[in-house]
Amino acid sequence: MFTVNAFAATSASEPLHPITIERRDVGPHDVLIEIKFCGICHSDIHTAGDEWGMTTYPVVPGHEIVGIVTSIGSEVTKHSVGDQVGVGCMVDSCGDCVNCRKGEEQFCLNGSTLTFGSIDNDGLPTQGGYSTHIVVTEDFVLKIPDGLALDAAAPLLCAGITTYSPLRRWGARPGTKVAVIGLGGLGHLAVKFARAMGAEVTVLSQSLKKQDDGLRLGAHHYHATSDPQTFEELAGTFDLIVNTVSAKVDLDAYLGLLALDGALVNVGAPAEPLSLNVFSLIMVRRSYAGSLIGGIRETQEMLDFCAEHGISADIEAIPAEKINEAYERVLASDVRYRFVIDTTTLN
Repeated sequence: MFTVNAFAATSASEPLHPITIERRDVGPHDVLIEIKFCGICHSDIHTAGDEWGMTTYPVVPGHEIVGIVTSIGSEVTKHSVGDQVGVGCMVDSCGDCVNCRKGEEQFCLNGSTLTFGSIDNDGLPTQGGYSTHIVVTEDFVLKIPDGLALDAAAPLLCAGITTYSPLRRWGARPGTKVAVIGLGGLGHLAVKFARAMGAEVTVLSQSLKKQDDGLRLGAHHYHATSDPQTFEELAGTFDLIVNTVSAKVDLDAYLGLLALDGALVNVGAPAEPLSLNVFSLIMVRRSYAGSLIGGIRETQEMLDFCAEHGISADIEAIPAEKINEAYERVLASDVRYRFVIDTTTLN
């Protein structure tokens, strides 16, 4: 074991603050990463505040991690010292269940090991990327392609794959009409991906205050959902709607915007249950579905797609001392569109 600097929550009621944590020694199949940047995800805030009732303190959040390989185990073949790499929401899985064998480790039937808040193979809680170093088994370390800036690539490891995966799975391509509900950390990347895939892209947001941003990011159209006329004008329009917001929405109203065989896919995770009228589905053969990040293979595909199409997150980089301020600003929707911590400020 060795000690590294980190920024952690030690209770639900106190601000995050600097601590030191222990990382395991590099094993035969492990990669030691010097973390350069780590994005702030809303799930970090939920965990730090124990809003899901599952937090064990102290907890170091962060699962949008990018850095440089500084050491590898004796049997590592996929990575070399000096490589630019990333780590997302998972650091391990059983590798044996049917889902893992399909490359869908996020749905591991024995439970994937999350980057923070899980129990690792050594019996200790996993700790995330608000730290200077992390040790991860090579199979869960991703290559950051040349041409992607490390700071702007960090949010791709969660926000990126969360939106890329449903767009790919439900067939965003030339000739399809895609709508994105919400233009935040997830939504702004969904717009970029859908446009790069060739779809006709519409943003559905409460107001028009981000309309200029939405069009700059690649949307063809932008509509305010606070205007009832929007739902009349766009009825039966879309092949796919990706809902990125984590608030309760009127599912029946949004299902009404789908064309025949269209799908509404939730990636946002509101705390309260949602309900719908089944006739919103069966009368026009519509689907309602959910999606959770992606497997390691698909996440690497997403990173390569980003390098090919020049896609990265719109970010605001901050030093570690501003993490608590950033949390407050995320809750106030005062960021365009993702905070990224410069973890070198932890040294």
